[in-house]
Amino acid sequence: MFDTVLFDLDGTLTDPFEGISNSIIYALKKFGITAPDKPLLKKFIGPPLTESFSKYCGLSCSDALRAVEYYREYFAETGIFENKPYTGVQELLSELKKSGFTVVVATSKPEQFAKTIVQHFGLEQYFKEICGATMDQSRTQKADVIAYALKKCEIKDKKRAVMVGDREHDIIGAKINGLSSIGVLYGYGSKEELLEAGANYIANSPVDILHYILG
Repeated sequence: MFDTVLFDLDGTLTDPFEGISNSIIYALKKFGITAPDKPLLKKFIGPPLTESFSKYCGLSCSDALRAVEYYREYFAETGIFENKPYTGVQELLSELKKSGFTVVVATSKPEQFAKTIVQHFGLEQYFKEICGATMDQSRTQKADVIAYALKKCEIKDKKRAVMVGDREHDIIGAKINGLSSIGVLYGYGSKEELLEAGANYIANSPVDILHYILG
């Protein structure tokens, strides 16, 4: 059915909660704002950060951009490594590679950070490309990142490509680009969120992803 698999990073390949939450707390302290509670912090994982700082913390557009800069001060040095791959992810990627699939990262995280994380955990061997957002905000939406990844990897037959992610942004971005999608429940999105966005399949674990792709 498929020969190309695009993966979201945060909440799909790795669990970044500790690093992201600490980076958010650091950024908000610069504004004298008390950090949100844990359930709200989890909502920051997936969407572009500027949107989340505005939506959940009431920051203006300009302050949200400044908050992202503060966030990156902590994240680039410390938060980036406060992270861990989900159980079964390495086995999933290894099996896809052995089976001849083209495997790509498509994340709203800045590309340079995504590459550092993938390399840190020894996962770079499994990916043809690691595609992410730009630091200057010119490419932040998931649909734009997916389009960029498809172009960079010269993927022509979109019917044979599938996007795997844990938030509605992954599913909606896939749909905009004409791809099928798999929503994962071990990350940070709910089943209701993923189904409402139009996920073609719901996976409870990395093993479920493999079973669906291999058929």
